[in-house]
Amino acid sequence: MEHKSIFITGAASGIGRATAELFHSKGWFVGCFDVDHDALQDLGKTLGDRCCTAYLDVRDKEAFDTALALFAEQTDGRLDLMFNNAGITVGGYFDEMPFDKIMDIVNINLIGVLNGTYAAIPLLKKTENSLCFTTSSSAAIFGTPGMAVYGATKYAVKGFTHAMSVELARYAVRAADVMPGIIDTALWGSNRYVDGKAVATFAKTPKRNADRTDASRTIAPSEVAQVVWRAYHGTKLHWYVPPELEQNETVDFEANRDGQIGRNRR
Repeated sequence: MEHKSIFITGAASGIGRATAELFHSKGWFVGCFDVDHDALQDLGKTLGDRCCTAYLDVRDKEAFDTALALFAEQTDGRLDLMFNNAGITVGGYFDEMPFDKIMDIVNINLIGVLNGTYAAIPLLKKTENSLCFTTSSSAAIFGTPGMAVYGATKYAVKGFTHAMSVELARYAVRAADVMPGIIDTALWGSNRYVDGKAVATFAKTPKRNADRTDASRTIAPSEVAQVVWRAYHGTKLHWYVPPELEQNETVDFEANRDGQIGRNRR
């Protein structure tokens, strides 16, 4: 029996791992790629058969080509769902962050998506009803002080996805993205910088929002994985998690900016 297949970056933890486990449970062949070798090994043992795992730095286009070639060897060239999920963040006001940290965000969150999409298109074109899917963010809904570069990359990913949904249609390939809010992942352990120095993390955010019931509530990675599954079987361009976030697209910028500055003031 021919299995459908998914290629996932940032697969070793969080949304990527939850998605790998879900799709594997549905009978798919799952390609899991990340820079966390130990976590990848653990995931591979958990999944067992119908999977491959390998180290991949999404900033490296040649490495991406090699990873997809490895994947294609085990799927007979089939790629039903390309999931550009890998991403990082570093917090702090733009002028107070080390510039190399800024470029890390750009190179992983945006260039990594461009690398992955470009490398995946030949396989997507050969696979009927294929989908190129990317993790954007609720940070692409409105600007948040202290997360300017992260937000910029996610706005870019959202815009890129929209354009690709039109471009790839000529091959009968679909494109879409997911825009998660506060998801309980290791990403919140990222550093926050003040005057060029790491002074804290955002690790308390998921717990602080755990009891909320609005769009800012903390959500498990498994809920995002379920949306990835629905996206493959659906037709929407942007998928919001939780869905109430879509209403925030029309939020008044000035009101949001004033509120965010108040909450983020150090």
